[in-house]
Amino acid sequence: MKSILVDITDKMSADSLNLMVLSFTKFIVFLRSRVDLETGFQKEVLQMVLDRILEDPAFSKPVYTDKVADYIDQLQLIYHTLVPSMKPEEGLLWGLSAPIDPLIFFVTDSLYDLLFDSVTETLKAHVVEGDLQQDIQRAYDIILENLYGISKSDSTDLIVCVNTETPGEKKYYRINIDSRFVQVSPKDKLPAIDHEAIKNKLQDPAGLEWLATMLPLDTFKFEGFSVLTATDVTQEHALEELREIILNRQDLDTGSYLSNITDALKTLAGDPTIDFGMMPLLKVNNKLVFNYNNWISSRIIKAALEYSNGEKAYLSLVKRYLNQPGYFVSNDLSQSEIDPDLVQVLKNSCILAAALLPVYHHGVFCGVFEVYSDRVNGINEIILARLNHAFELLGLIYQNTISEFNEEIEHVIRDKFTSLQPAVTWKFRDAAWHYLQDKAKKIPDVAIEPITFKGVYPLYGAVDIRNSTGERNVALKEDFNALFAVLIDTLSVLKQHLGLYLAGELIFKTRQMQAHLNDETTHTNELHLEEFLVNEIHPVLAHFSRKNLTGVNERKRMDTANNECSEEVFTSVEKYFEFTDKQTGQAFAHRHALEESMQTINSAVNQHLDIFKNQLQLSYPTFFDKFRTDGVEYDIYIGQSIDPETRYHDFYLKNIRLAQLKCMADIALVTNELLAGMEKKLPTTQLIFINAGTIDISFRDDERRFDVEGAYNIRYQIIKKRIDKVHIAGTQERLTQPGKIAMVYFSNSSIQEYIGYITYLQQQGTLLADLEYLDLEELQGVNGLKALRVGVNYVQTTLNEAQ
Repeated sequence: MKSILVDITDKMSADSLNLMVLSFTKFIVFLRSRVDLETGFQKEVLQMVLDRILEDPAFSKPVYTDKVADYIDQLQLIYHTLVPSMKPEEGLLWGLSAPIDPLIFFVTDSLYDLLFDSVTETLKAHVVEGDLQQDIQRAYDIILENLYGISKSDSTDLIVCVNTETPGEKKYYRINIDSRFVQVSPKDKLPAIDHEAIKNKLQDPAGLEWLATMLPLDTFKFEGFSVLTATDVTQEHALEELREIILNRQDLDTGSYLSNITDALKTLAGDPTIDFGMMPLLKVNNKLVFNYNNWISSRIIKAALEYSNGEKAYLSLVKRYLNQPGYFVSNDLSQSEIDPDLVQVLKNSCILAAALLPVYHHGVFCGVFEVYSDRVNGINEIILARLNHAFELLGLIYQNTISEFNEEIEHVIRDKFTSLQPAVTWKFRDAAWHYLQDKAKKIPDVAIEPITFKGVYPLYGAVDIRNSTGERNVALKEDFNALFAVLIDTLSVLKQHLGLYLAGELIFKTRQMQAHLNDETTHTNELHLEEFLVNEIHPVLAHFSRKNLTGVNERKRMDTANNECSEEVFTSVEKYFEFTDKQTGQAFAHRHALEESMQTINSAVNQHLDIFKNQLQLSYPTFFDKFRTDGVEYDIYIGQSIDPETRYHDFYLKNIRLAQLKCMADIALVTNELLAGMEKKLPTTQLIFINAGTIDISFRDDERRFDVEGAYNIRYQIIKKRIDKVHIAGTQERLTQPGKIAMVYFSNSSIQEYIGYITYLQQQGTLLADLEYLDLEELQGVNGLKALRVGVNYVQTTLNEAQ
């Protein structure tokens, strides 16, 4: 037993010393009560201890810390009273300290050896958890429990780090502070406080600040001493360190993150000489990949890159683990029977003992954990047993790394491409992964590889609003005719009441504009009309609006005419601007009605196409791309290259062709039913282009969409663009007609297939029995086009219900 005087927190302040008085009075009271309770031999022993302690009357009074060494005999008696008699002192980490600060003044030899260097006698321990805040918390715990009967808060124990004699090795100990022999008393009257309020405030992070305001510490006096016991919590602390590292991942760069994990694992293993590596299982499209950016975390990969083929070694090892995950431990690699190439790679890095252990996250294999030593027999069962406690956290670390990798892939896709459909996302992931891999290899001028799907079958469809351009021109004329009528009335009022000759010239121009608008032989230029209004009309009218006549002279001039005339000008101008308001004005009524009708149609069409798209994915992955025109157009691509992992068969194409025909019939039916509720009646036409062969498509970076590739394939795209207004050969009749589905084709080879689908849908009551076989006019660069056209049964719902 030794008498010392040291503050292990190194935070003792003069204020702290003023609050504390070292006293053994409460212990003496405790001892007397024990004497009264005990009987027989135990009572005699305790009485003897009490008598010995009281031999020196000064020990019953407050003791100065620098005089405590004078009472070594009494302190040893306190030790023997509080520590069970059968417990040996050797190895017991026990001591006494000041009331609320860990100012230690008496310790066992074992605790002294733990805290102090045997040669220099300097303190070799430091507090890693616990500071002045915990000292304050501890003080308030004592106040609340002793004076207000409120139980203590969570533990305020200290965690100290001790440097051992082994270089690099650290041990962690929890210092429990027993304050039962501390007496606290108010220097003045004890404040009255609401117990419930305190309990609620203690749950608040700012609870200590509130307590410091309500119960300042300098209004209390602490007397007595505390009992310290230390417990080895090295493994518990190391695991907690790992948890903190995982939680604070975003605050650490990759190097610091891995270094901190390694340090925590070394502490957990209890051996600073061993090393670790981590190989998370990284996949792209369910295939293993080797990530050059993460090689520093794996000793196998690092060594393989220096002496062999890192990617080959990695993939070989992990594939073997995938087939049969298991534990491999070798304390002498020279005698190991595993892959000779791998053994040589490790030995070249001065690794003589190794363990390769599978890591799981929620039961799913997610990588390999590597343990290494540069000493034969450097890895033993004790070390592995300690590390076993970390495997749940390692699984989380590995899964987080995998998630970060996947997110990086997705980030490249979002940055370099666009929002993608599931059927083709795998291709973009592959390209993104190869891009990241090339960047990690520091290949100059890294570029994203082309995204191409070869040999796919295209299906094209278009739902068009019949004569939408003509309807838009009609709405424009109706709106502007109404606007010009109001404008001429307004300008006439200005001319009559203000003697404004310019108003007459503007009326003349307006009538010219109106005549041009209604001339069927000329093209209506909406932009030209808008420029006339904005540049010539609105500045004049705005000048005479009520809110703009702010000058005194202007008001007098307007008032020289009678008040009725002035008011008529104001009212006329205001009526014009209300009429031309873009949101509510009648000058836009017909265009708004047209736009609302078009939106209603397109919304219904899009809804049906979305359902159609989702249904297609159930049979075989397809790429479905739709885009807005006056109606809606869409492309569908299907083929083996869309999904190399799923075996393709032509019956999937046939399924889509039938489903497309049925979908177009459903759209025709729905859009026809919408007509009754539309202010502008807008029928739709349905068009399908049948391409018998395959084409190649590629992703265009500039437009962020897929397009055909190659001269032959471009012809397919040209035909798509030109058939929407094609006429039947020798007539002026458009192929596409409301209430019908038109199917354009080149080759007769696929027509029998479609005739079979049409016959089936006719039997189902979906299509009418009016199938037409048509030749089409020659288009620029395209001839020999033919078409099928069939009517849609608008009462098919009733027929289907009857069936």
